[in-house]
Amino acid sequence: MGTIRSTVRVGQKIPKEVIKEVRRAARRPINYTKDAPRSSPEALKEFAQLAAERNRRKKKQTVTIRVSPDVLKSYKTMGSGYTGIMADVLKYAISNPSVISNATR
Repeated sequence: MGTIRSTVRVGQKIPKEVIKEVRRAARRPINYTKDAPRSSPEALKEFAQLAAERNRRKKKQTVTIRVSPDVLKSYKTMGSGYTGIMADVLKYAISNPSVISNATR
């Protein structure tokens, strides 16, 4: 069994062949080896706790903001995921005091 790699870019549809291969792979049995042994119940519990903590930190809050139509149009040209890009720009600005001070002059 080999590794199948496929690159999907933002806004691009996943090819049907890739979806079919993933579904076929999900039905195959898992082969545990000495390099990849079965996880212990304790390890699985710890992993679940870490995943839950990560998910709590990742949650985002929905807000409504007003932006000019030209700014919104510029972001929308970036394709799906433009709201995440807006969030990244806001995060960058708030973590760099010089950006905020220049914007409030």
